[in-house]
This record gives sequence, structure tokens and C-alpha cells, in this order.
Amino acid sequence: MILARRGFILGGAAILSGCATTSATHASGFRPLAASAQPPRPVPAATAIQTVQVVAPPLDPRGVVRKDLMDRAMAALDIHHRRVPLRDRMYLVDFQKYSGEERLYEVDLVAGHVTALRTCHGRGSDPAHSGFARNFSNTPESYMSSVGAYATAGASHGAQQGPNVLLDGLEYSNDRARERAIIVHGADYADPDFLAREGKLGRSYGCFSVAHTDLPALRERMGQGRLLFAWA
Repeated sequence: MILARRGFILGGAAILSGCATTSATHASGFRPLAASAQPPRPVPAATAIQTVQVVAPPLDPRGVVRKDLMDRAMAALDIHHRRVPLRDRMYLVDFQKYSGEERLYEVDLVAGHVTALRTCHGRGSDPAHSGFARNFSNTPESYMSSVGAYATAGASHGAQQGPNVLLDGLEYSNDRARERAIIVHGADYADPDFLAREGKLGRSYGCFSVAHTDLPALRERMGQGRLLFAWA
């Protein structure tokens, strides 16, 4: 019985296979549909995804800022990222330069260009008033400038210095900036007529004094949460 059923299955499969042949199809009177006269429509290829790579403009293409100062400032942006969350622009001070030169830089970190201004150093950093800052300190009443990374802490107004920008020192070399009232403010001894008369700027008590005409725009743009990095 088992063999007979197996033989039946194999025989049936052969018959079904024979039904699928061309001769069997013609014998049964079945005719295949005529092929269409039109060629088959091509299947469109998958559309390639185009990626556009946005290349940032070069930073300081004219080389206004000396390279080691720029490199240190860029490193400070990463080191102090929690205190300096805004990375659209930063401010650098090059205390190697003569006080009569432009040495306060606003660096546009998006467009790459640099704007240069003048700023003073502390009288304790230049006791002979040579125009060059030689010594730096974080000590109160030293009247010296302090180097290192600062975070701008917003616009303010003081009884003595008037409109200003507050600063918070972020390193051991300047972390007493608030205690020492180290700020950005306007000063007569930083104005162009003083420079024209003396050939150099006057000296502050350690503040980053600027010309009165430069302060309003600088005060607004510095705001809060940006880097000011001073080095020599």
C-alpha cells in the first residue's frame, strides 16, 4: 500500500510536469497572450543622494593675530566651554604689543574675520610707562594686568567708571578679577587724542580700558558668556 501510494504521487507529479510543457499547452488549445508592441518601461534607478559639505571660511585669513595666541585662545574655548558657551565670537588681547598699537581683537568665529582695537594695560605691569606690559599679577592692589581666560559677564554700570563689561577670571592667574574689579570700560587715557599727544595709551589699574568711542559697540557685542583671552 505504501509503495502504491508513492508510485501514484510520482506519477501525478510527472503528469503535472507534462502539463507545463509547450506541447501540452498547444494540445489543450490554450494560446499565450501576444507580447505588447511597446517595450517594457524601464525601472527608474534610485535617485542619488547628494551631500553638500559646508566649508567654514578660514579663521583670520590676513594673519592679524599671532598664531600662538590664536591657538591658546582656541584651546581655552574647549577647556572652559561650560563657562564660555557662546562661540560666535571671542576677544583676544596681545600684551606683547606696544600700547599704542591695536592689540584687542574681536575674532568672528563664524565668518573668520578679525577686528582690531586698542586697549590699555595696568600701571603695575609697566611702572616706567614704556608702553609695554612686562609684569602680570592676580594680587589685589598690584595694579597689574592679569593674563589668562576670562568669561564676559554682561554689561554693567559703575559709579566711577560708568558703562562697562564685567569679567570673571577662569584661571589661577586671574580668578580674583571680580575682587579686583577688573572690567572693560572707557577711559580718557585710551582715547585717540591721548594717543596722538603721548604716542601711547595711558595705564589702568589692571582693567582693559578702551576708547570711549569703541566702548558702546564693544559692550553690546561682548555680552555674557564669551571668551576674553589675554596673553603676553
